[in-house]
Amino acid sequence: MNNDNQRDYNKEAKDNIGRKYGYSFDYDVLHPYMIKSFLPYFKSGNLLELGSFQGAFTKRLQEHISNITCVEASDEAIKEAKNRLSDNITFINDRFEDVQLPVKYKNVVMTHVLEHLDNPVEVLKRINDEWLEEDGYFFLVCPNANAPSRQIAVKMGLITHNCAVTPSEKMHGHRVTYSLDTLERDAKKAGLNVVFRTGIFFKALANFQWDRLLQTDIISKEYLDGCFDLGHQYPDLCSSIFLLCQKGKMNG
Repeated sequence: MNNDNQRDYNKEAKDNIGRKYGYSFDYDVLHPYMIKSFLPYFKSGNLLELGSFQGAFTKRLQEHISNITCVEASDEAIKEAKNRLSDNITFINDRFEDVQLPVKYKNVVMTHVLEHLDNPVEVLKRINDEWLEEDGYFFLVCPNANAPSRQIAVKMGLITHNCAVTPSEKMHGHRVTYSLDTLERDAKKAGLNVVFRTGIFFKALANFQWDRLLQTDIISKEYLDGCFDLGHQYPDLCSSIFLLCQKGKMNG
């Protein structure tokens, strides 16, 4: 395995000069719409969250599924998550490439994490071969290279091309910027069966711009819902892209 064991996951999770690790847009807008997108497909039973950070999304998952195991590489993030969440969640401080899990899961969730991995296909293959139940669902969400806010940044000269990894993103551990086609390519390469694909939230403004707007009364709940609904019509122009997968063939 060509893994970089020298990565400092605690340092990668901190804000840097060019970019915050988490924006209000992520926590207050995107997370609720992710849950809304997932809800029709949740299976009763257990759930594995791969990359829980400080537990903000875990807390939303907990409203719908009680038996949750979280695998997180940053021990500092786990400490924060434990302060935020109830005691009945199992936390495992390990890398996805190394962790050994004793059971399979009806629901496996990975949101805004795959782009951080040195070996994304290898980890996706472990999900398919080792961790996902035969009738389970894997919920995979990544930031979208083709989001209008990103395409505008390219036209402004701030980013060289849609799929670029910016220096500030690299400091946060990003290794790749996915679009729908490249995300589905890696999922299929790992043996997963993609059963549904869509986008989450039509987005023409950058996160920092959204954070400023959300402090005003300019944006209504109806407008946010409209952006969410429009995302189903134009998935390639969304903030994030979502693949729903089932267990497929096991690649040797």
